[in-house]
Amino acid sequence: MHANYPDLKGVSVFITGGGSGIGAALTSGFLAQGARVAFVQRSDATEFCDEMESQHSNRPLFFPCDISDMSALKDAMNKSAEIHGPIRVLVNNAANDKRHATEDVDEEFWDWSHAINLKAYFFACQNVVAGMRAAGGGSIINFTSISYMMGNAGYVAYTTANSGINGMTRSLAREFGPENIRVNAIAPGWVLTQKQKDMWVTPEALAAHLERQCLKFELAPEDIVDPVLFLASKTSRAMTGQSLVVDGGVVVTG
Repeated sequence: MHANYPDLKGVSVFITGGGSGIGAALTSGFLAQGARVAFVQRSDATEFCDEMESQHSNRPLFFPCDISDMSALKDAMNKSAEIHGPIRVLVNNAANDKRHATEDVDEEFWDWSHAINLKAYFFACQNVVAGMRAAGGGSIINFTSISYMMGNAGYVAYTTANSGINGMTRSLAREFGPENIRVNAIAPGWVLTQKQKDMWVTPEALAAHLERQCLKFELAPEDIVDPVLFLASKTSRAMTGQSLVVDGGVVVTG
């Protein structure tokens, strides 16, 4: 069960990586609000769209897209705006936290990582500004992570991008606030998506992480839905340039 935000009904929403993991939960959450949702991801999401239509009587638009291809990403966003109207809520969710040793990183890997984890975020934000301005405002929500706050090793290109997302978020919030365009970041903790379970979750690692959390339960994709809906809704109309941490109480901010 999620909170109901009547102002999200009929709103044009665009989500990157909206067909799996946290993104799939977000797509479902916005559809349940009656929003018009479009999303991109690389793998085919037709079956997921069928499931969403059956569950919500509200079918999302799906555009196959590798977000490291800026032209393809912009094209998908423009098509979404043509069909659903100007994008009023942008959720930059897609990311790739592939593990790597610093000494193994070459320029090709660095550029690939930042194309997905930072560059695509900027150009998606840039692309929605004109439509949001014409519509009287909007909400941009950029996914970052607590990884850089914890100083985690093992994926420095990813944590560098995470930190950059926060700087970008604050600057964009300042630049476009006068036009009623809000820009916030959300920093999840260790959310146990299927990908995380398949690749990195072990009983020992999970126990160690739960020991660091104030709240002693595993985080699921659904735990991120309400915070994102809140940031998308006019309920948070006075919030911009902020980073909202949703991690069960691992890091302390302020």
